[in-house]
Amino acid sequence: MTDLLANIQRWLSNPTITKFIEVVIGIVIIALIFRFIRQSIPRYIQDSDIRYRTRKTISLIGYIVMLLFAVFVFSDRLGQFTVIFGAVGAGIAFALQEVIASFAGWVAISLGQFYKPGNRVQLGGITGDVIDISILRTTLMECGDWVKADLYNGRIVRIANSFVFKEPVYNYSADFAFLWDEITVPVRYGSEHRLAREILEEVVSEVTNEYIPQAKQQWQKMTNKYLIEDARIEPMITLITNDNWMEFTIRYVVSYKKRRMKKDQLFTRILDEFENTNGRVAFASQTFALVEAPTFNVKFKDEEKTIL
Repeated sequence: MTDLLANIQRWLSNPTITKFIEVVIGIVIIALIFRFIRQSIPRYIQDSDIRYRTRKTISLIGYIVMLLFAVFVFSDRLGQFTVIFGAVGAGIAFALQEVIASFAGWVAISLGQFYKPGNRVQLGGITGDVIDISILRTTLMECGDWVKADLYNGRIVRIANSFVFKEPVYNYSADFAFLWDEITVPVRYGSEHRLAREILEEVVSEVTNEYIPQAKQQWQKMTNKYLIEDARIEPMITLITNDNWMEFTIRYVVSYKKRRMKKDQLFTRILDEFENTNGRVAFASQTFALVEAPTFNVKFKDEEKTIL
């Protein structure tokens, strides 16, 4: 026991160990203070976006304060640690290269405007809304998979920030918060195709017109920012014919969050309007039904064979 106490006393008398203990205690105190501040934010800030950004800013300031505190404590001994830090740093860089790549990805995300919280993106083959961006990982509320269309499925996915250097980043809502979507409407041959087109134009304008002014405004900003053509924002209807029916394709602009809802509204209105034409315009379909196998009557005719 005496030897143990002597060793502890000798360690504590070492200035380097003493400073290291000071750094650990100081970092713990700083972390507790900033944690208390982060937990107090919801009481004073009601807006979720501002609250999120304030919390992330305070966390970043906390890390900077911890680093400055450690540098301040060891400021008189940094020269002695230069070679040691260099050798250790090289080993750590090799062992933690994925972590370093994720940190570099965080810097690229923050400065390069790859995406921000609230954007809908596709990363590493996973589509979802960005709900958090930390130093090492991006957190998504996943859409799709076993759930059709662009609806949440309830899974929260965390993806390393290094993915921004390895795969394309698809952003559904960065500079242009709309998507072009299409639906096809098969119309039976013999229907009045001009009347069908008029109905479809009326329906799509009624359902999607709310998006056109804002979409035009955002697209104008896109053409000023990028080398891109001035695309058509208004709905467009095209017609092709095939062996089975006339096929109308409706192309329209829609909010990236409302694709499924707008498809439901479009098809519901189109069905109602087609029914009101009293058969002048009708949906085309193919139905094959085998209810019962028919009865086969087989008759054999005796043939006389002559053997010569």
